[in-house]
Amino acid sequence: MRIAQIAPLYESVPPKAYGGTERIVAYLTRGLIELGHEVTLFASGDSSASDKLIKGSTQALRSNPIPDDGLAYHLLQVEKALAMQSDFDILHWHIEYLPFSALRRSDYSTSVTTLHGRLDIPALGDVYREFAEMPLVSISMAQRSPLPFARWRGNVHHGLPIDLHRAGEGGEYLAFVGRIAPEKKVESAISIATKAKMPLKIAAKVDAVDRAYYEEVVRPLLKSPGVEFLGELDESAKGELLRNAKAMIFPIDWPEPFGLAMIESLACGTPVIARNRGSVPEVIESGVTGWIFDTDEEAVEAITRIDEISRETCRRQFMERFSARTMAENYLSVYSRLLDEKETSSYWREEVWGESRLKY
Repeated sequence: MRIAQIAPLYESVPPKAYGGTERIVAYLTRGLIELGHEVTLFASGDSSASDKLIKGSTQALRSNPIPDDGLAYHLLQVEKALAMQSDFDILHWHIEYLPFSALRRSDYSTSVTTLHGRLDIPALGDVYREFAEMPLVSISMAQRSPLPFARWRGNVHHGLPIDLHRAGEGGEYLAFVGRIAPEKKVESAISIATKAKMPLKIAAKVDAVDRAYYEEVVRPLLKSPGVEFLGELDESAKGELLRNAKAMIFPIDWPEPFGLAMIESLACGTPVIARNRGSVPEVIESGVTGWIFDTDEEAVEAITRIDEISRETCRRQFMERFSARTMAENYLSVYSRLLDEKETSSYWREEVWGESRLKY
C-alpha cells in the first residue's frame, strides 16, 4: 500500500525531545515500512522516520529561533499533499481539522484523520458538525465522547517500539513525566509524594504558554524536600528515569485523550498510579498494571500497595497491547476498511450547497 503520513511541523518526526503526536507518527511510519508498505512522510525537514520525505518546513517550527507563522507552513503542507494525492492509496492526516475544507473539494474517501487532542472545546463541535463526512480515528474511546455524531472509522491506541525501553527493577522514588501544565497537575504529584514520604523526580518541559503557571504555582513547590526537577529529557534518559522508579504518578485532571507517558512507564515495567480521567481506564487496569484513584488520599494509599503490582505483568501488557507493530496493524485495518467502502460504494452521495458530501 502507498501511504502518506502528514505530520504537524512543530517538532521533527521523530522529535528530538518532547513531542507526542510527532513521536507517534514516527513509530507508525516505521512500523508500516517494516510491514512492507511504502510510506511518504510530510513533515519538517529535520525529520528522519522515512527516506521518502516531503518537507513542510526547513526545520521543526519549535526550534526555529526566528518568530514565524506556523499556520502558513501547515496550509502549504496541505496543498503539497493534495497535489500528490493520486500517488497514494491513503492519505493519513495528523494535523486535526486543518485539511477538511480542501478535502471536501477533493476525494476525501481515501483520507483519514487521527485526532490527537482534546475534543471538549466548544468551537470544535461546530467544526466537526460542519465536516461530519470526514473519516476520523480516535486514540481512545473516551476521547470521542464530545463528538458522538462524528464519522469514526476506528479507534487505535498509541504504540511504542518494543525495543525503545527495557524493563527495570524499580527503585525507591516516584516519577512524573509530561508537561508542566495546569491539566497535568504536577502540584498534585508533589503533594502525593510528600504525603507518602517518597522522593519525586519530575521530567517535564515548560511551554511558553505555561510559563506563568510554572513560575507562580510549580516553581515554589520544587523546593519541597525530596523533589527534583530534571527538565525535559531525551528518550534514553527518560527510560532510565522510569525503569528505576517505583511507580509513575499520573495525576491528570482533564479528559486526557491517551496519555503516552502511561505506556512508556509500562514499557519499563513500572506501574502507573493515575487519576480516573479521560483514557486512563482504557490504558491502566487497576490492580494489574497500577492503581486508578480519584482523590490524592487514594493515591497515597495506592503507593503503599504498589508492591502488589507485578513489573513483569506491566511489561507484558505493554508488549501485547501497546507495541508500535500492533498500532500499525490496527491502522492498516482502518485503511483497508476505507478502501473497501470506496470500492463497494457502501455510502451514497447527496448534493448539499452544490458540494458532494458523504452520507452514511
